[in-house]
This record gives sequence, structure tokens and C-alpha cells, in this order.
Amino acid sequence: MRILGLSHGDYGDRHLQNIRSTMPADWVLHEWRPPTILPPVIDYPEDYLPQTLPAADLILAVTEHRGVAELLPDIAALCGARAVIAAIDNEAWLPRGLARQLHGWLGEMGVACVTPKPLCSLTERDYLQARGRRITYDNELIAAFARRWGQPQFHISVDAQSRCLTQVLVQRDCVCGCASYVAEHLRGVSADDAESQAGLLHHHFPCLASMGIDSDFNDTLMHVSGNLLKDAVAEQVKPFKNVRRFTPGTRAD
Repeated sequence: MRILGLSHGDYGDRHLQNIRSTMPADWVLHEWRPPTILPPVIDYPEDYLPQTLPAADLILAVTEHRGVAELLPDIAALCGARAVIAAIDNEAWLPRGLARQLHGWLGEMGVACVTPKPLCSLTERDYLQARGRRITYDNELIAAFARRWGQPQFHISVDAQSRCLTQVLVQRDCVCGCASYVAEHLRGVSADDAESQAGLLHHHFPCLASMGIDSDFNDTLMHVSGNLLKDAVAEQVKPFKNVRRFTPGTRAD
């Protein structure tokens, strides 16, 4: 698969660096930096685009300017892309109204589009748009990407005697590489502490999703991202946790 990655700086560059270092040998990643100064409304997209762009099947937009969404249909036409992943790790970079317009513009061109909020909620079939609301899609290019990067998945081995994690395999990494970082530092941690430790490691990575309250979640997108990762760890270690129960009105041992 040929991917065209759009980035403005550290946030997007980390995503593209992780993809480049872990993608299959027969995949190709090209990068292009859109302009950082764009007008509120772009009447002539051609004024802000190069004459040519590398041919691509899929566009990954991890940018920090809302105006890039207005350029995406023309970028797709220039490179011949048939699918677009436009990350929403900050509402200011891709507001919900503009995201709806983007789906419409690309849909008219026959180009598939997903706008995962946050980016690490993407799976092979759906993605988060708001609290408790997942949007389904059907596109093999995006699904092929999401099998490797998106909502984190782990396979965790635990020693039955010590109940410590002996092996943490990443079945699907976050696009930014956070899941791999967490897995590397979870080995040897007690099953009782693994979920909370995963949350701390997520912040230490650090996650670069927005720390402002998002009205679609009544929470920060950083916390939404962290909870997705913690839940993936918790599911794996649940059978090995030491759960203490007590009866109300009595004293625990």
C-alpha cells in the first residue's frame, strides 16, 4: 500500500515515524507538509498545493490546522487516493461540522473517509465519534491500515504463581507507537497493578491528544485515549487479578 502522510510538526511526525519503522517492507510512505498559514475559507485550493504529489492509495492526515481538511479533496485528486484517514486528536484541528463536510466532499468523489476521535479508536470496522457512539465503515484500504495501527490490542502472558506479567505482545499498536512503549514497560508488573501502570505509561509517553474538555465525551481526548489503552490491558489481566470482596456491615480481614 502507498500512504501519503500529512503532518505539520512533532504531533504528526511521531505518527509517521512509527509507521515508517514498523510498516511492511512492500508498503511505501510519502510525506508532505501542508502550509501552516491558511485563510479562514479557502476559495482557491490550488494556490496552496504543489503541482504534483506522489501517487498514493491512502491519505493519513495528522495535521494541526483546520484548513487542511478543506484541501483534502484536492490532495486526494492529485495523488489518486481512494481512502482518507483524518485524525481528530484535537477538536480545534478538525471541528465536527467540518468533519461532516469532509465526508460529503470525499463521498461525492467516491473516496472513503474516516475521522476517528481520537485516532487510537480506529479498528478494522469502526471508530469512535463520541461517547458510546462508534461509526462503522467498509473499506479494505483503511481496514488494512487499522489491522496494524489504531485501537491498541495486546496479548499478555502472566505467571500463575507470581501473577506478574511475563510477556506483553502488541497485536495492534497505536499510530503514534504508544502501545509498544507501554508493552515494553509492563513486563514484570503485577496483574493487580497492570491497568493503572498502563495509564501512567500512557501519560509518560506522552499522549499528544488534546487536554481540553471535548463536549462529545465530556472528557479530554487524552483521557479517552488512555482509557482505551487501559481497557485493553485490563481485559487481558482480569483472570489473574486478586479481587478482594467484603460484606457491608462487617470488617474485612
